[in-house]
Amino acid sequence: MSNAQSSAANDARTPPVAVWQILEKLKGQELLDWRLAEVTDRASVKERNLDIGIPFGWYPLLLSSELAVGEVKPLRYFSKDLAIWRGEDGKVRMLDAYCKHLGAHMGHGGKVHGNLLECPFHAWRYDGDEAAVKDIPYARVIPPQVKRKCTRNWHITETNRWIWAWYHPEDVEPLFEVAVLPEASDPDWTDYEVHEWNVWGSLQNMAENGVDVAHFRFIHGTANVPLGELRWDEWGRGADVKAKMGTPWGEVDGCISYDTMGPGQSWTRFTGISETLLVACLAPVELDHVHVRFCFTQPKAQAEGERAGVARAIIRDICKQFDQDKVVWDRQKFEPNPIICDGDGPIPQFRKYYARYYADQGVTAEA
Repeated sequence: MSNAQSSAANDARTPPVAVWQILEKLKGQELLDWRLAEVTDRASVKERNLDIGIPFGWYPLLLSSELAVGEVKPLRYFSKDLAIWRGEDGKVRMLDAYCKHLGAHMGHGGKVHGNLLECPFHAWRYDGDEAAVKDIPYARVIPPQVKRKCTRNWHITETNRWIWAWYHPEDVEPLFEVAVLPEASDPDWTDYEVHEWNVWGSLQNMAENGVDVAHFRFIHGTANVPLGELRWDEWGRGADVKAKMGTPWGEVDGCISYDTMGPGQSWTRFTGISETLLVACLAPVELDHVHVRFCFTQPKAQAEGERAGVARAIIRDICKQFDQDKVVWDRQKFEPNPIICDGDGPIPQFRKYYARYYADQGVTAEA
C-alpha cells in the first residue's frame, strides 16, 4: 500500500467508499424518495437468515394525530393485515383485518359505528375490546362462532403522541409498559419534526448497531470510537456517552444519553451543545422490512434563538448517519455465530440480552 493510500485509509474524515458512492449525489426529494423506496434486488429472507421471527414488545403504528375520531385505517405490520380505528369515545382499537364472514378487508371501506368496526361488505359489526361480532343488521341471529372472541384484538396504548400496539407471537399479555417521555408533551418543546425510512432488513441487525462501536469510524467517519457507560435492565437498556464539544460559544460538556424499552421504542437525549430529544419509532412490517420514523423535538426557546442553526445541524447529522447505516442494513445478512474481534464492542453480551424478546424462537445468544 502506498503512503497516500495508507494516509487515506487512516483519515477518519475520508467518506467510507461503498456508502459514499451511493449517498453523495442524493439530495432533496431524491434523497427522501431513496429513504422509502423498496430495494428490489435484495436476497431472500431465508438466504439472509432473517427468518428468526419478530421480537415481542410495544411498537409504534401511527402518530395520534393521524387517526381521527370515527376514522378507520388499514395497516400492515408484523406480517399481518390490520384494521385500526378510533371510536366515538376516542379510544383506539385494532383487529386483524379480515372479516370472519366472507373475508373482506375491514380497513378498506370499513367504517366506525359508535365504537364498533363495521365491515364494508355486509356491515357485520365487531367489538374491538371483545373481538366478537355484536350486530349483523340484516340477520335475526348472530352465528355462535362469532358471538364469542373470533379474531385477534390487539393491546393498544397512546403515549408520547403515538399509538402503540403490543406484539407477541403467542398473544401473551403485555410484560412491560411504554416509557413516558415528558418532553414529548411539554408545551415548551416544539412539535415533532418527523423523518421517515423503510429499512429492508431486520430489527436484530439494526439493534446491534448500538453496541457495535467499531462501525462508527468506518461508516460515520468519526475520529475515534465512542465509548459509553452501558446500562442493562430487565426490559430496557441504554448508554451515556460524555464528551467535550467545541462550539462558537466555547467548549461545553456534552452528553448523548441513549435508552430503549423493548425492541420498538428508543430515545436519545442530546445535552450540552443543543438540547434535543430524538424519539426513534421502529415497527416491523415483514421479516425483512422495518418502518422507521425519527421524531425530533427541542425547546422552543432554543429552536427559535441564536443557536437555531446548531439545533438544525444536529438533526441533519443524525439523519445522515441513519442514511449511512441503511445502506448496509438493506442487504445485511444475520450471522448466528459471528466471528468477533476485541474492538467490536459487547455484541455477545447484547445478543444474550436481546434473545429474551424472541419467546424461545431460537435466536443464538452466544457469539
